[in-house]
Parts: sequence; C-alpha cells; structure tokens
Amino acid sequence: MKKAARGVPRDQHPAPDDIALFRAEMRDVAPAKPVNRVEPWRPKPSPVPAQRILDERAVLEELARLGTDGDDTELEDDSLFLRPGLPRDILRKLRRTHWVIQDDVDLHGLGADDAAAATAAFLADCRRRGVRCVRIIHGKGLRSRGREPVLKRRIRKLLTRREEVLAFVEPRAVHGGGGAVVVLLEA
Repeated sequence: MKKAARGVPRDQHPAPDDIALFRAEMRDVAPAKPVNRVEPWRPKPSPVPAQRILDERAVLEELARLGTDGDDTELEDDSLFLRPGLPRDILRKLRRTHWVIQDDVDLHGLGADDAAAATAAFLADCRRRGVRCVRIIHGKGLRSRGREPVLKRRIRKLLTRREEVLAFVEPRAVHGGGGAVVVLLEA
C-alpha cells in the first residue's frame, strides 16, 4: 500500500462529503484565547539601584563643580591631611601601613576631569563595600606639561573636601611614594 504525501494511504482519502461536513461543524469555532496566567519559568528582572545611581550622579556633579570653582589655593603641606579632631598618630600608622591597603585605583593617562570623576566613583564604591584603607595612584607628573604634577594637587585637594576621608599620607616608596596617596576612609 502506497502512502500519500501527508501520511494518509492513497486509497483512503476522505470523501468530499466528509470534508464538507467537517467544515460545516467547525464554522462557528473560534481559536482559544490565551491563558491569563503568570509564567513562572521567566526570571525576574534585576532590581535597579535607583538611589545609588542618583547619589553617584550627584557626587560626579559636585566634583565637576569643585574642579572649576576657581579656588586655586594651595595646601601648605599636600603630602598629608588629617581631619580636625583626630589623633595625629593616625598619620604615623597610615604611613607605616598599619591598616592593610584593601583596594587601589590607578589614574595614569587620565585627564584632570576624568581623574576626578574616577576618584569620586572609586571612593563611592569603596564606601558602599565598607573598604577602609585605599591607595590612589596619580603619578608624579613627570610627563605633564612643565613637569608639574597636575593630578597630584587636584586629587589631594579633592580628598580634603570629601567627608568620608579621615586622613591621607604620601606613602613610603615601596607603596608609590610621591606618585600615590594612601587614604583612610570612614567606616
């Protein structure tokens, strides 16, 4: 017995009156509506940290304002800073790496504005993660115009204005010397 193309034997095709009868019975039938149920196998979307995004945007705007506020005052000694009211031995401990440097950021190759923004983002991330002691590598400025350390002054000035910064020192040579700064952050 030979099969037809659709799997029905050739000699068993439906009779024309069977087809007409089937079409007559199906005339008023409509397709079933889709089921109004939650499909549990779809993963839920990740939450959007809206407030954190707003906070970080505000920090970056503040940094942009601080960088262009026209205040060209020089720090007397920009190699160290201690928030008023804190004991001076914090500076000694920080310089001797009493606290472990938990994270660092390298600003080599960035312009002043990009470096300020990267520093702000880095400090915000460290604060969110609960990191206490960090190193910011800004370089010595040997390749900048006039061999003047642009990032060094700008980053250290920026750090003195940040509330979460308790202290910073220029580390020993093994940890970056004059091309870096070790920062103690609020817990």
